[in-house]
Amino acid sequence: MSTAPGVGAGTLCAAFQRAVAADPSAPALRAHGSDIVLSRAEYAAEVERVAGGLAALGVRRGDPVGIMLTNRPEFHLVDTAALHLGAIPFSIYNTSSPDQIEYLLGHAENRVLVCEPQFRERVEAAATPHLEHLIGPDEFPPAEPDFDFAAAWQAVEPGDVATLIYTSGTTGPPKGVELTHANVMFVLDTCDRRFPFARDGACLSYLPTAHMADRIFSHYLHMVTGWTLTTVADASQVFAAVAATRPSWFLGVPRIWEKLRQALLRGVSALPEEQRTAVEKALDEALTEVRNRQAGDGVPGPLAEVPPALAAIRAKLGFDDIVLMMTGAAPIAPAVHEFYLALGLPLMEGFGMSETGALGMTNLADEIRVGRIGLPMPGTESRIAEDGELLLRGLHIMRGYRKDPEKTAEAIDADGWLHTGDVATVDDAGWYRIVDRKKELIINAAGKNMSPVNIESALKDASPLIGQACAIGDRRPYNVALLVLDPEAAASWAASNGLADPSPAAVATDPGVRAEVADAVARANERLSRIEQVKRWELLPTEWLPDGDELTPTMKMRRRGIADKYATTIEDLYGQPR
Repeated sequence: MSTAPGVGAGTLCAAFQRAVAADPSAPALRAHGSDIVLSRAEYAAEVERVAGGLAALGVRRGDPVGIMLTNRPEFHLVDTAALHLGAIPFSIYNTSSPDQIEYLLGHAENRVLVCEPQFRERVEAAATPHLEHLIGPDEFPPAEPDFDFAAAWQAVEPGDVATLIYTSGTTGPPKGVELTHANVMFVLDTCDRRFPFARDGACLSYLPTAHMADRIFSHYLHMVTGWTLTTVADASQVFAAVAATRPSWFLGVPRIWEKLRQALLRGVSALPEEQRTAVEKALDEALTEVRNRQAGDGVPGPLAEVPPALAAIRAKLGFDDIVLMMTGAAPIAPAVHEFYLALGLPLMEGFGMSETGALGMTNLADEIRVGRIGLPMPGTESRIAEDGELLLRGLHIMRGYRKDPEKTAEAIDADGWLHTGDVATVDDAGWYRIVDRKKELIINAAGKNMSPVNIESALKDASPLIGQACAIGDRRPYNVALLVLDPEAAASWAASNGLADPSPAAVATDPGVRAEVADAVARANERLSRIEQVKRWELLPTEWLPDGDELTPTMKMRRRGIADKYATTIEDLYGQPR
């Protein structure tokens, strides 16, 4: 039987109330850098107060409630309060423009938006005819005298929509994914079956709350388990928060793991020679052992015993008590993954989508295979269609896209299979690997299929200077690449080479940097097949930021936007003589 009080509840509201009743005085919610901690009972009292305020504003069961807050305790109070009314809370990315806000509020038709003052000007610049109440996180009116909080949350049913997750819109406007309480509780219940929840634990909220991953791996997780949740308003401070809180579960996108690895390796390079040599030797030996185990000489996974020099690195990070350490949203480079396994950290790939409640497949706690998204979660069915597309079916599959039955029918067929849009393979043991997005495969002029992600991973892994890479070659005779410097690596290069301006735009023009990037492309090409190799490249004097023309808020590439914005540069690359 699970030790988590909320497992098995029919709704998130019931799960939350069970966790509160199980230990009212336990610490529940805090902000990184603050000494103020809300107990479960205090958290519950605040939820009731905010729910009364929302009800006084006219929020009823089934009504959408918009939230535009940073990762702070107030988000969890507001979202949980809305859930207890049977309302549908949804978050807006903090980087959203007035046009994007206008689209989301118009599509959701919410009458209430809880918004921090710093975002208010952008909201007010949008045309929002449905919006009646734009309020701050501390501006809720008192509840009406006849407000019955217990009756409100007990009326919520498993089939009620728990949240709207707006897809990040890599191709066209965002779609509103409707996930029910039953969908979310199924995900959490199956997580507990594969990775049993500890009675006591800790988790962090630092990813955008508009992304389903943050909701599952922090917000809903702590509602069900009662674990202490720490919010991190500044994502650049996430690993300081890890060191301070020692989380039990932690999810990071590949870029997070890449940047941490680069920082750790830079730290090793700065050590005194004798100490540096010892650490590098230990790391090389550990990496060799990991690769041998992955090749079949032992059970795949992190090293159980690591040299003291590497154990010290792991302890300093703050992952001493980690149970589940996940990477997802995009493939992770094998060299990056192997690095953490060599430190003895149980980093594993998983696979999920907003449409599946963020989970569908994972590796196993005692078996972590590099390059594999793993095995289907308990209760998840999977198969590969004739064209290679991965299909999933289970009780976590979304109810549908809000106001879009046609798109819903395209995504979920008559037999209940969700068409993920990802091309996958499966080995004889049932382990899955994602090859690429179905619509993003490069098919060159000779009709050869290849994965841009594979090419891009090789480029980024070839040098810490390369922060972003976009491979281009669809219907072309050969591949080219647009490259962008990593800001931290660029600053480090500038400091080491006496450059006055450390910005990526300035560093990108330095001859030494361009020579290093040229060498990195050559090294990457050695790992690629002939048709995959990059024949021409350009190092762009810019930085690609989340929710810009090139990247979504969760750092996925907007390939169509990149192709349009850099069309002239791309044509120039193909205009060069080979």
